[in-house]
Amino acid sequence: MSAPARLSSALLSWGAHRAGDEQSAERVRRLAGEAGLRAVVLVEGVSDREAVEAAAGRQGRVLAAEGVVVVPMGGATGIRRYLALLGPDGLGVRVTGLYDAAEEGFFARALEENGYGAAPSRQDLASAGFFACVADLEEELIRSVGTAGVEAVARAHGEYRALTTFRHQPAHRGRAPEQQLHRFLGTTSGRKARYARALVERLDPSSAPAPLTRLLAAT
Repeated sequence: MSAPARLSSALLSWGAHRAGDEQSAERVRRLAGEAGLRAVVLVEGVSDREAVEAAAGRQGRVLAAEGVVVVPMGGATGIRRYLALLGPDGLGVRVTGLYDAAEEGFFARALEENGYGAAPSRQDLASAGFFACVADLEEELIRSVGTAGVEAVARAHGEYRALTTFRHQPAHRGRAPEQQLHRFLGTTSGRKARYARALVERLDPSSAPAPLTRLLAAT
């Protein structure tokens, strides 16, 4: 296993210890040096990591080779702990990330508590390297690719019939197509991650979601 991969595993292990684990934190510090860690990208889930890494690949970048590790926090509540370990009062490496607009206040408080300045606004968050998605990254990707593009990805994955069946269910029949697609992505384990990468790979680079483009430019 490469040094960046060991570091990523150590960060995930540390994040799993909700009460704090100094031994895991020390392992992160040691592996950060071995991996030449330059920056950490914090995202909520695995699907977000897949999208970020795929988008970087579209730009000809290999983030691990640049000393950049993308860490799925397992939800927005992990931001405080990861910033404490990695931010200005911790390892002091560059930390960037994506967040859902509904979580903005939570992220602002976490940055304020960990050395990023008082009461950051959305503009301040962006200046610090954290970028808001309107609902979430999946919604941003669906809007950028378009419904026909998502349907094409479903066909490529052999799931168009499942999508059609889903759309005709009474609970979803009256929803907008974009809402149906968004909900469909979350109905099967692993689907969001698979589609996140596939949707990014289908994107015209000029129409990539702004938060994703700005994140990579800042990382």
